[in-house]
Amino acid sequence: MKCFPVIIDCDPGVDDAAALLLAKQMPELDIRAVTTVAGNVGVDQTTVNALRIRAASGAAYPIFAGADKPLFRERIDASAFHGEDGLGGVAYPVPKEEIPAEKAWDAIYRIAKECNGELVLIAIGPLTNIGIALAKYKELPQLVKKAVIMGGAAVGGNVTPCAEFNIYADPHAADMLFCSGIPVYMCGLDVTMKAFVTPEELDEIGALGSSQAKLFREVFQMGQKKYLEWGMKGVALHDPLALYYAVDDSIFETHHVGIRVETKGALTLGKTVTDLYSDKQMEHNAYIVMDVNREVFLQKVMELMKKYD
Repeated sequence: MKCFPVIIDCDPGVDDAAALLLAKQMPELDIRAVTTVAGNVGVDQTTVNALRIRAASGAAYPIFAGADKPLFRERIDASAFHGEDGLGGVAYPVPKEEIPAEKAWDAIYRIAKECNGELVLIAIGPLTNIGIALAKYKELPQLVKKAVIMGGAAVGGNVTPCAEFNIYADPHAADMLFCSGIPVYMCGLDVTMKAFVTPEELDEIGALGSSQAKLFREVFQMGQKKYLEWGMKGVALHDPLALYYAVDDSIFETHHVGIRVETKGALTLGKTVTDLYSDKQMEHNAYIVMDVNREVFLQKVMELMKKYD
């Protein structure tokens, strides 16, 4: 089993929290760092939440705080979905630990150099930290093997009719990544909305009995209510899907395409523009993930969560 170095750039966030719980049990991932960014809630809170999940999972990776606002636009958040604390109001202790002074973008560059071109970026929040790193360190694209992101969509959006939250939160940083030369694998709403977990399936995970399994279930309860109110079968595992794709793409449908991000349109800000369905072809700078074997994916999630005692 090949193990490879990763940085998980995130904005915990309930589904980020679930992804971090799963990451701890994935032997393929050599987690060199978790970096935090403003997104679902402010960066101070996402950093606290990363600390909480690290303690809950028993992991030992370093955590580096990053950007507190997007590169150019005003900051938005998703606290209406994730709760004011970002974890759906779940009461969980906050460890009294110091965060290193090194900023997230500097840690990304330093670790990328240490990994000699083998580093994989798993970005499941707004891409501000990566945008800053790309602007500050021109050689960074040559040091990163690939980036797997949760964000965007070939069709539609969830924060506007044509934009997904993570891309909309910092469209300029997202476009920088797509234009950087780093191979980008985009796990957007096209595939993540298919990776839902029903209330009954979520209860099965919680019933595994470990504190981590119970936490996995509890953080989704607030969001699950909203999904059911919207007429959906369950809550989407957006970030866990992107994390799993980085390890095993065999249960997914992936297409090599061109992707850019709209950064100026009043109605289309944050739209990921792709030639997937177009006769006119763009430069094929990225990959878009369009489908997943949901049953196998959920089986893998269950197997990983069973690893907690």
